[in-house]
Amino acid sequence: MRRATPLLPALAVLLLTLTACGSEHAGTPGAAAPASGIPVTDPPVEGVRITSLTLPSATPAPTPSDRFRVHPDPLSATGDSGISAAYEVTNSGTGALTYTILFDFTTDTGEVMGDHQETVRSLAPGATRRGTVRLGAPAPGSSRVSRVKVARVTRVPAAEAPPAPGQCPPSGLRLTADDGDAAMGLRVVGLHLENCGKRDHALDGYPLLELLDEDLAPVHGVRIVHGSGGISGDPQFDQPARPLVLKPGESAVSGLMWRNTTGFGTPVDVPYVRVRAERGAAPVTVTPHLDLGTTGKLAVRAWARPPARD
Repeated sequence: MRRATPLLPALAVLLLTLTACGSEHAGTPGAAAPASGIPVTDPPVEGVRITSLTLPSATPAPTPSDRFRVHPDPLSATGDSGISAAYEVTNSGTGALTYTILFDFTTDTGEVMGDHQETVRSLAPGATRRGTVRLGAPAPGSSRVSRVKVARVTRVPAAEAPPAPGQCPPSGLRLTADDGDAAMGLRVVGLHLENCGKRDHALDGYPLLELLDEDLAPVHGVRIVHGSGGISGDPQFDQPARPLVLKPGESAVSGLMWRNTTGFGTPVDVPYVRVRAERGAAPVTVTPHLDLGTTGKLAVRAWARPPARD
């Protein structure tokens, strides 16, 4: 009578063989894999440097030959992508600055799959602050992200930075600029003023503007006009200034308008505008980036009540 062959030794050999294949060959198809950090050595952009990029690790998947290989998973359209970047900001200036940084998450070919904006407030001169920016949920159909870059950096004096959402400055007036609108070379950026304080504020006229270059020095040679100034026939810009009293909780709107057409002369770019709601008011520096071309003219609208909502 033949004796049955024990299965235990064979099973042990099989397990040892699978273990020896390493992590590249082990795992359950579709299971989440740990993320891996990749050092980044790109030079800093205006004091902002990306130090590492974290991407989800590749997940093993079976092939018809029963062997295992590593392949990248497509980005999930739901939930967090697991993609993030560590960065640091160093203020090499002489005064405290507030930084607004736009990060682009891209493919190998540079196609932007998503972006994210971070604000670093009140960074003292000579100081460095570190943070992490996350892509979050990718857009449906996105290609795989493999890089991150600093797309834009703006720096304004910390005391003149627009207030954080929900905060009211000591003046009781919260002044901000929107992202603007563009059509056929015409550019319009809205200025918004909210009385977030506890007393009334009287306005009578136009916001006071000071145009600044990348070093926050005055820009000369640009004519600031009240009303549309012939730039466009926008009836809102040609409304005359009227006395206006903002009670607590009330708002007013103004705006900047220009054309970026180019002819003879040197094109003018104005990255920063220092705005005072009225004479003697605390300044707020906004970043509309006025690409004025060679027109040399900027139109400003009088303060007015915002349009009524339907």
